[in-house]
Amino acid sequence: MTAIELDGITKQYGSLRAVDTLDLQINEGEVFGFLGPNGAGKSTTINIILDFVKPTAGQARVFGMDCQEEGQRLRQRIGVLPEGYDVYDRLTGRQHLEFAIESKEANDDPQELLERVGVAHAADRKASGYSKGMAQRLILAMALVGDPDLLILDEPTTGLDPNGAREIRQIIREENERGTTVFFSSHILGQVEAVCDRVGILREGRLVADDSIENLRSNMPGGQRLVVEGTGFSESVLDSIRGINGVESVTVETEGTVVAVGLGEDASKTAVLNEIEETGATVEDFETEEASLEDLFAAYTTEEEVRA
Repeated sequence: MTAIELDGITKQYGSLRAVDTLDLQINEGEVFGFLGPNGAGKSTTINIILDFVKPTAGQARVFGMDCQEEGQRLRQRIGVLPEGYDVYDRLTGRQHLEFAIESKEANDDPQELLERVGVAHAADRKASGYSKGMAQRLILAMALVGDPDLLILDEPTTGLDPNGAREIRQIIREENERGTTVFFSSHILGQVEAVCDRVGILREGRLVADDSIENLRSNMPGGQRLVVEGTGFSESVLDSIRGINGVESVTVETEGTVVAVGLGEDASKTAVLNEIEETGATVEDFETEEASLEDLFAAYTTEEEVRA
């Protein structure tokens, strides 16, 4: 079954089109990473899903229900960690959880949820004394109330140290293993790559990529690189490498010793290595590198052309 389905979603603010005819489908049980530069339309899209913002055109559905017609009912099945959410300074951590439990008419144990996110030691301390990372954990605990079918996490690791971020990723995996669908928006690309099955990249309100990270790499020019250490890389040797079918780029990274070769779909690293040796250069070592998620993000969010 489809967890989230967006069909032609458009949101216009005066002359600004924040989201532009967005089509997106996320299946139940997926961990979906939603990426894009600031101003790309990510937060607007999330707010439309939650019925906090009405679309100018198009339809948003969650678990087959129209978000705008059944938003209140749907929010009972959704856990949300919004970006920039402020805790209530005068309430304790436990009181935050009690409020969330009462709002969802759930029967969770506040202490268990606080233990799960690592702030049980501060359960009865007012949130005004929480660090930014502790507040973020508290909000995540509130999102977990009621065992939601869908978790929408907008920048969930903000304010957390590396250990805290790793613990949040573990909670996301555990929730997903229980069958929860996770919609995960973050600008920290390493966090996305560590937990997501699939990513969508938004640029100027339009979805410019939607696939697994592996497939996005294979579709990006130079998505795989062969880095060769050796000697004798004359210009004629480099030209010979450039002439191999499927080689998309050749650059000398350290003069005379290291050559990086961008390999397209049809390129063979064996063919490249053989060509190097046959043209008189010497191969001392080599390794294959894949494009990082940062590389993919940069390629899809600039004007560079990426193969479909």
